[in-house]
Amino acid sequence: MANTADTLSLVQAQLGPMANYVYIIGDPTTRKAAVVDPAWEIDRIIEYVQSKDYTIEQILVTHYHQDHIGGNLFGQSIQGAAEMVGKISAKLNVNKHEAEGVKKVTGLSDSDLLKVEAGDVIKVGNLEVKYIHTPGHTPGSQCFLVEGNLISGDTLFVNSCGRVDLPGSNVEDMYHSLNHTLKNLPDETVVYPGHAYSSESSTTIANQKRHNMYMRFDNLDDFLMAMGVPR
Repeated sequence: MANTADTLSLVQAQLGPMANYVYIIGDPTTRKAAVVDPAWEIDRIIEYVQSKDYTIEQILVTHYHQDHIGGNLFGQSIQGAAEMVGKISAKLNVNKHEAEGVKKVTGLSDSDLLKVEAGDVIKVGNLEVKYIHTPGHTPGSQCFLVEGNLISGDTLFVNSCGRVDLPGSNVEDMYHSLNHTLKNLPDETVVYPGHAYSSESSTTIANQKRHNMYMRFDNLDDFLMAMGVPR
């Protein structure tokens, strides 16, 4: 468990065989919490939050892939958002462009979702969480900015980025998400990725601007060439 500041408790847990990170955002004052991308071990997540005397009031979804929100993948049934909704009273906060994918993967309905847009802000206790729309890996991929910390899902990894060769992916959108939207965040922003694909569990925007090749392109054509996409 990592306390990033007196006003924010941020827990990063690696779960499942695909090295997924699940996050818990908590307000130590009100004891309210949000879970980001619940999957793999739902009972364990809920029990951990409750053991710390927090109450889950929000479920945040970066994107609709099964390893992040549950569902059937490669013949495996993964616990996820549907199981969490069945155990606690909370809705899934999803980007409006991701809603249909989330419903298809999880079997949940519109009544289980809260559809959000870029720039929307929600409260977790006294904490403000800002939604940043970062399409590319999927149409409605989004990141969450809270107290100078960015939970980046499968958009931005440590020294890498999410795949753009999957259904719904878009390499041009990924370019803009990385080299404009996220690159323009303050250098000191701490980045927490969606997978443990590096020996480092977090990084900063400044570090990624220096070392992540996917955030060092001045124009789209060069990015597409590096990604092997013909123009």
